[in-house]
Amino acid sequence: MIEDGPVVPAHFALQACYYIRRQACPCSCGVGRLLLGIHHIAIICSDYELSKQFYKDKLDFIIVDENWRAEKQSWKCDLRHGPVQIELFSFPMAPSRPTRPEACGLRHVAFSVDSVEATARLLRARGVEVEPIRIDPHTGRSFTFVADPDGLPIEFYEDRV
Repeated sequence: MIEDGPVVPAHFALQACYYIRRQACPCSCGVGRLLLGIHHIAIICSDYELSKQFYKDKLDFIIVDENWRAEKQSWKCDLRHGPVQIELFSFPMAPSRPTRPEACGLRHVAFSVDSVEATARLLRARGVEVEPIRIDPHTGRSFTFVADPDGLPIEFYEDRV
């Protein structure tokens, strides 16, 4: 077993890659650590400008790169907020994502925040509808959800060490 520090809960996965050391694989295959962290979150949207403005103006992501891909009739926008990168795509006639009832596959994206209450207050001030704050019965930490313009659930989870 490789010794690389404390086990990191799933909600800290976006930050964990910055704290875990790269180590050689115990079998000496030369690959090293299989996973270092999450590289990006890819999101397909129905209204490119609306979604781009949501992530930029409501969630404080910055645009790193933006490209029109003529062969796909698709925009691709790379947005970054600290270690978190989103790849925002537009595709003509993309089908809607089933959110309710819940379907198999990726359920939601969760971001770590210092204060769920302060984050919810800021988002409400920016015109974002925020669900009531709840307490995770297993960790005792606060969390809440919002939805992006296409209804993708986005969770904000209290990150206290």
